[in-house]
Amino acid sequence: KKYEELYATEKIQADCDLKETNIILQGLPFDVYSLVNHHRVTKDLWKRIQLLMQGTSLTKQKRECKMYDEFDKFAHIKGESLHKYYLRFTQLINDMNIYKIKLEQFQVNTKFLNSLPPEWSKFVNDVKLVKDLHTTNFDQFNAYHEEHELYANEVRIIRERNQDPLLLVANHQMTSSYFNTYQSSYNYPQFQQRFSPSQSPQYGSIYPTQHYSTT
Repeated sequence: KKYEELYATEKIQADCDLKETNIILQGLPFDVYSLVNHHRVTKDLWKRIQLLMQGTSLTKQKRECKMYDEFDKFAHIKGESLHKYYLRFTQLINDMNIYKIKLEQFQVNTKFLNSLPPEWSKFVNDVKLVKDLHTTNFDQFNAYHEEHELYANEVRIIRERNQDPLLLVANHQMTSSYFNTYQSSYNYPQFQQRFSPSQSPQYGSIYPTQHYSTT
């Protein structure tokens, strides 16, 4: 029937259904609204919404679990600069804020600091000693670390050299070769003649000559 053909009681019911439908639709996420806005009967509409919102709730829960998992597994990537590390972490925290996933400031700060590679350990310890992890923002930690990135990179290079077996062997061979060369040159006759145990051309006699008077 057309609206004009309805009885008075039917018109009242139709008006109520329309208002209820509008109220329900206004509070829906856009993706759900686009799937149900063609429904005209409130009862059918509500059943459809319940099914969709159940799926939305499950999707949200799945998304939250995924983001918590990403936060737990967040780590520094080998060769990654401090700036890129900071940008990745910031993006993760921003995404969690968008979906209203709550984290304590202490959790965020601790994760940011503890996920840095070993060459940053000195500066991480310094920060933990002087800063309040419950109130300070990790942006401030990053600014402090940027001032010392050159030193941290030098520490990393030294660590990598010490951990490389080939470099350790090469350094050992160079040291042994230098020692053997030095020892051989020390045993040369001309070396021994030039620097005898009792005379040094630069500093004079090592053993002072004693003079005895005769009476």
